[in-house]
Amino acid sequence: MTLNFRAHRVFQATAGLTLGLAVGLSSAATQPSALEKAARAEGKLATVGMPDAWANWQGTWADLKRIHGLVHVDTDMSSAEEIAKIEAEKGNATVDIGDVGFEFGAIAKSRGITRAYKPSTWDQIPEWAKDADGHWALAYTGTIAFAVNTKRATQVPRSWKALFAGNYRVLVGEVGRAAQGNAAVLAAAVALGGDETHLQPALAAFGQIARQHRLVTVNPAPALMERGEADVFLLWDFNALSYRDRIPNAADYEILIPADGSITSGYTTLINKNAPHPNAAMLAREYIFSDAGQINLALGHARPIRVDHIKMPVEAQGKLLDSAQYRNARAIRPQLWTEEVKKLPRSWLHEVTGAMQ
Repeated sequence: MTLNFRAHRVFQATAGLTLGLAVGLSSAATQPSALEKAARAEGKLATVGMPDAWANWQGTWADLKRIHGLVHVDTDMSSAEEIAKIEAEKGNATVDIGDVGFEFGAIAKSRGITRAYKPSTWDQIPEWAKDADGHWALAYTGTIAFAVNTKRATQVPRSWKALFAGNYRVLVGEVGRAAQGNAAVLAAAVALGGDETHLQPALAAFGQIARQHRLVTVNPAPALMERGEADVFLLWDFNALSYRDRIPNAADYEILIPADGSITSGYTTLINKNAPHPNAAMLAREYIFSDAGQINLALGHARPIRVDHIKMPVEAQGKLLDSAQYRNARAIRPQLWTEEVKKLPRSWLHEVTGAMQ
């Protein structure tokens, strides 16, 4: 069982707020005691894209059940699928909260499907990592890494240039549908001289290995790593590390950040505007941004967004890669990427997956 370090949250209660305000308000002024009571009365939390093994969500679900009695269920899906499901269900909602890639937060807000809520630690979240109105905020960051099967690869590629120059079978995931796959394309573009508005270097490189039938575009999973479905898996660092932890042949894999560049992005919770358990969803976000919730994420190899404001236990520190590996990784530029990524599905289909036929 994963070791969880738990702490009691300290809330700033505001006298005079009613339960109705606890349900409807979306700011740190919401009376937490009323929110906790309302969430416990709902008793359930339905999530999408927040499976147990991803960033140690299981630690958070266990805490929410132990402390607040919330029974949790998740349906795993990509960021685009989450938004599509919430949009399609409208008032017949079955989803309370989901976890999507950085660029999908603004997209969801623009479609009017999100509920704003600012946790009590809001001021400790960097401005670049949150929506001013509280519709989304990154809880943790991820950097694109290589998970290299050293039993299959005769030489470990330590850069994008080495990856594309070699004869490796590469798993990139569901580009156009999942933030992880999208970020892998951007990371490759940056390393090859491109950026958020110039993905052509990466599209050309991936197109080449697609024509050589060396590109795998299925959603990554630990089972695929265990079976050695590819020589190199392109994953968020926290996924690469946690997947390796879960397979019996973990010693076959080396996890590294490509030396010639990578992209650091993150994931944000989305609270469904029509959530069937809105208080449980808001309480979940509150907990995720608490010290205990942030440490839970670190125990799942994810770098907490409030890492500079919490005391990280030794056990959690040991779950992360050496910071020196990130020297050539840079943060995503959301203002540019949010718009450009909308064009990626068509470009990827035309220049990459089309070449696989």
